[in-house]
Amino acid sequence: MSEIFSPAYVPSAKPDSVASEGAATRAVLIGIAVAFLALFLVLPLIAVFTQALSHGLAAFLDAFREPDVWSAIRLTLTVAAIAVPFNVVFGLAASWAIAKFEFPGKSLLITLIDLPFSVSPVVSGLIYVLLFGSQGLFGGFLLDHGIEVLFALPGIVLATVFVTFPFVARELIPLMQEQGTAEEEAALTLGASGLHAFRTVTLPNIRWGLLYSVLLCNARAMGEFGAVSVVSGHIRGLTNTIPLHVEILYNEYNFVAAFAVASLLAALALITLVLKSVLEWRFSGELAGGRAH
Repeated sequence: MSEIFSPAYVPSAKPDSVASEGAATRAVLIGIAVAFLALFLVLPLIAVFTQALSHGLAAFLDAFREPDVWSAIRLTLTVAAIAVPFNVVFGLAASWAIAKFEFPGKSLLITLIDLPFSVSPVVSGLIYVLLFGSQGLFGGFLLDHGIEVLFALPGIVLATVFVTFPFVARELIPLMQEQGTAEEEAALTLGASGLHAFRTVTLPNIRWGLLYSVLLCNARAMGEFGAVSVVSGHIRGLTNTIPLHVEILYNEYNFVAAFAVASLLAALALITLVLKSVLEWRFSGELAGGRAH
């Protein structure tokens, strides 16, 4: 036993073999992850741009000279411009209430926020058909007053808001909970109002998380297909967003144009990925600095 505690004691196990096994395991896991990423992400992106440019740059640019393409682009940008700010307002209010206050129904609110993650987008689109369709719950009233919801911009916005509203709230809730309420309470003690404390204390502390969530929300809003497909009516040049227009072009065997328009969404995905990485780096660095202080 005395040998075990002596400085000259060397365990019988070989640490080099354990270390080598760990390195080999890490290499295998990294290889599997890289292979899956290459197969399911990188290769499809390469295929999109390859098909889009398969007939040359001139054919690629010709795809964007069609009025229907620009109509789809304008509609997609319009829907995102409406849905994302709405989700920002809701996400800020919901996350602030959930993270900073205790109130009856708090668990129910969290469950409802997560609801779009568990409901198929197609089902959510059908819900709006049941509510606002000609035979729906509010269909008669809308028809009598000449209000168009389905097969028009309002229906597309509603469907997009439904599938995207968890993104901001679910990103900010854990962030605000981690930061606690000490700084806000100090501001209130010094005489600041609740709104002033939120604007000068809470909002600056979550700015990078907010930008990160807005980025993801916008990407999902511009790329949504299922729910929008149900409520849009597929009216060419009027209610087709970019994903719906890509489907129409592909079904018409206009592959070059379909992949050319799809390359817009692929480019958006790449830009989102780069900005997401930058924000994650900045966000994690700020959190590390805050913990150090």
